[in-house]
Amino acid sequence: MSEFVKIVEVAPRDGLQNEKTPLNLEQRKDFILDLMQTGLKSIEVGSCVSAKWVPQMAESDALFVQLPQDPNIQFSLLTPNLKGFESALAVGCKEVAVFTAASESFTRKNINCSIDESLEKFADVMSAAKANGIKVRGYVSCMVDCPYEGAIDPQQVVKVSKRLLDMGCYEVSLGETIGTATPDRVKKVWDACLAELDSQVLAGHFHNTYGMAIANIYQSLNQGIRVFDSSIAGLGGCPYAKGASGNVATEDLYYLLSRMGFETGINLDALMHASRNISQVLKRNNPSNYANAYWQTQCA
Repeated sequence: MSEFVKIVEVAPRDGLQNEKTPLNLEQRKDFILDLMQTGLKSIEVGSCVSAKWVPQMAESDALFVQLPQDPNIQFSLLTPNLKGFESALAVGCKEVAVFTAASESFTRKNINCSIDESLEKFADVMSAAKANGIKVRGYVSCMVDCPYEGAIDPQQVVKVSKRLLDMGCYEVSLGETIGTATPDRVKKVWDACLAELDSQVLAGHFHNTYGMAIANIYQSLNQGIRVFDSSIAGLGGCPYAKGASGNVATEDLYYLLSRMGFETGINLDALMHASRNISQVLKRNNPSNYANAYWQTQCA
């Protein structure tokens, strides 16, 4: 039996929140309904944050309520504070995510506090989650480089990841936020993390600014990482990292994993249908190499 690699689809949150074209609630719902047909097991629905600061994520809790529940799909919401968590809890969400960074400068620019302060803010969320049987996933940005500080010490990544896990996160996703990393540098970070942490509690989140995302994922696979975040049609970017392009495209990640013999549970036809639909809705070109090759083959 082929080894399974979990793909966490982040386009409805991490993708759409950084797209210039905001979608209304119905369009976001249709997008997620398309994703639900693909066989993806984990989908990040949105973010319970102020619509004033992130208008693309307005009414994510209302969106969550409208989605048909599927026992085979884990929906999640990003909840940066207790207020956000309470909104997620009220709509029956069973998994939430919190985020910080391995860079002090990035954390201050992103969420206006230090790393320690960000973790302190999560304490109430963690306690409430534990009391209500809610799973918490952690995000750590800048696993290799920071747009403000440059190279990040791998031990700093380990330190922040351990703190999130000790606080109660079941998994920590390490973000290669600005896409500047190469496989040799990614290896050093995983080496440091795996010296102290089990690979089963770690995930990779790679951006494709310099076309290195798939190479970095390949390196991560070789070191035993089996969970990756991706965004269909390469949606998103990072508003706090100048020039950072979208997340690795789910289509490209699927191609790598399937050709290497890993199982993903993905239905290719449904994936490509969802990919084309959202690209048309956003009126944008799809940067996925696989998607472009696929459609050229279909039209030949």
